[in-house]
Amino acid sequence: MKTLFEQLGGTYIMQGDYRLPNLTVEETDTRPIGVWGQRRLHYLKHHRKVMYHNLFTSGKLHSHLADVEEQAQDLFSRLVKEHAEKEGITEQLKSTDQMKWIQKINNIRERVIELVSTEVIFL
Repeated sequence: MKTLFEQLGGTYIMQGDYRLPNLTVEETDTRPIGVWGQRRLHYLKHHRKVMYHNLFTSGKLHSHLADVEEQAQDLFSRLVKEHAEKEGITEQLKSTDQMKWIQKINNIRERVIELVSTEVIFL
């Protein structure tokens, strides 16, 4: 006698004395997940567990993380460029005083990371 799962075309795998159904979630999105997507994944797993499980079980987690990655990367690049222009950090400074340029760019990058995290990752 076939079970309902088998009648619907499902398969089982034996684990000891138990038959467990082979359940998979279809992931069709193949976009890469970078550092921003990984930060969002960590945040969801630890602070928004229901949202994480809903996205995971519906098969939309990877797509969500890829969207967050793109949005955060675009915002990060734009804000670093804007802040550098506002503070007068130019290619001329880079060629004349590299250490000062690195110091200023790193400072801007750290501030922008905090902004992007607040605006995109921790929502």
